[in-house]
Amino acid sequence: MFRTKRSGLVRRLWRSRAPVEGDGEADRGTHGSGGCCMGKTTKVAKSNAGTEAELKALTHSILKKIKEKQLEVLLQAVESKGGARSPCLLLPGKVDAKVGQQSYSLPMLLYKVFRWPDLRHSSELKRLSCCESYGKINPELVCCNPHHMSRLCELDSPDSGPSSSDTGGTTYSAPVGLSDSLALQESGDRAHWCVVAYWEEKTRVGRLYSVQEPSLDIFYDLPQGNGFCLGQLCSDNKSQLVQMVRAKIGYGIQLTREPDGVWVYNRSCYPIFIKSATLDNPDSRTLLVHKVFPGFSIKAFDYDKAGSLQRPNDHEFTQQPRTGFTVQISFVKGWGQCYTRQFISSCPCWLEVIFNTR
Repeated sequence: MFRTKRSGLVRRLWRSRAPVEGDGEADRGTHGSGGCCMGKTTKVAKSNAGTEAELKALTHSILKKIKEKQLEVLLQAVESKGGARSPCLLLPGKVDAKVGQQSYSLPMLLYKVFRWPDLRHSSELKRLSCCESYGKINPELVCCNPHHMSRLCELDSPDSGPSSSDTGGTTYSAPVGLSDSLALQESGDRAHWCVVAYWEEKTRVGRLYSVQEPSLDIFYDLPQGNGFCLGQLCSDNKSQLVQMVRAKIGYGIQLTREPDGVWVYNRSCYPIFIKSATLDNPDSRTLLVHKVFPGFSIKAFDYDKAGSLQRPNDHEFTQQPRTGFTVQISFVKGWGQCYTRQFISSCPCWLEVIFNTR
């Protein structure tokens, strides 16, 4: 019997499903289903989502009802892990599917199968700005493209210990990038909303990148990437650690200015680490470094909070008055009291993002 194109697409999609912890793939940690910012990963028992056979039968039956062109869109998104631009996958949002003892909406089922097996509720998700459905409410059709969504980071509760803490402020040896950024801000050019500097340890690599578009991809290697390509920058750093981390940046991050602030989406296969004054309690003396897992988004900067920050007794703020408008992001390797690297200038590859005041 000849196999149809539809059945071939369905088989390829099933082979590209997100690995469940314990099945041999998830343990590699490359595209883990993650946890919250604090790194508390959630173990997923296969019995909670029904048997493998039940899930496979249900997924196949649903996929076979989807048009071939839509299956191709889904396959493109899943196989490229979001690296290829893919359009929305508009499907009925009110259709429920039952796996074991649990019922899921069609979008939730596809998100669980192809991205996050531990996903429990739609409130854990944030739609990305690349989705045409962003900001729109359509009760009939919902975008089910798994790579048009991200997981929301849960910020540290007051009772929990920090993932890491910067013990000495930002007194790193990197004054050139900050002063250059301030010069850009003070030059009267208000077209940009932020500037980005890329660093390898204590050395800035390349020129400052001025951002005018609402969304910016910062990556080392991205199949269909436009934006700040770190792989094109010439670096003289011979450190094996720098070269290793640089190769792991991959799809990198997406920086997006939205109505409620600036969001960072981790598109890479490894964690990123973020420090921002607006992520912390305004009464705190030091700034926490937040760990963000692959596939997660975090609101890294809040304009309203930044404008109201006043810390006259904080060494960090008195030494660098624009600290409230700066976000630091490191790739793969973190810094702070939980690490051998106390300051971000010891991280192999990192970014300095300085926001323009409104």
